[in-house]
Amino acid sequence: MADLIEIKAIHSYGYHGVLEAEKIAGQDFYVDVSLELDLTRASVTDDVSDTINYAAITDLVIEEVTGDRVALIEKLAGRIADRIKDTYPQIASVAVTVHKPQAPVNAKVKDISVTINR
Repeated sequence: MADLIEIKAIHSYGYHGVLEAEKIAGQDFYVDVSLELDLTRASVTDDVSDTINYAAITDLVIEEVTGDRVALIEKLAGRIADRIKDTYPQIASVAVTVHKPQAPVNAKVKDISVTINR
């Protein structure tokens, strides 16, 4: 299947991390979502009910980032991907990338991210 919807850099603030300081202070998270599905019908009908509502996906992502804390962004990305697949069975595959640009590492980095594919 070649049809793809991408939503990039959904921003939210969360309290995820291994370190206690991350759980207290929180930090910015950015999430990219890539949805593979058949968009043939939507491309003909021009009807939002024949596609995936982008606003609903962004809301779902923000709910997960601001929801229950996790230690690993691997867990957060997996939770988002699984919820998208469960909510929208018409999606053939989903890729979720969670970016944690302020991750506490001993070097200056532009970004640290994890991508989960379902």
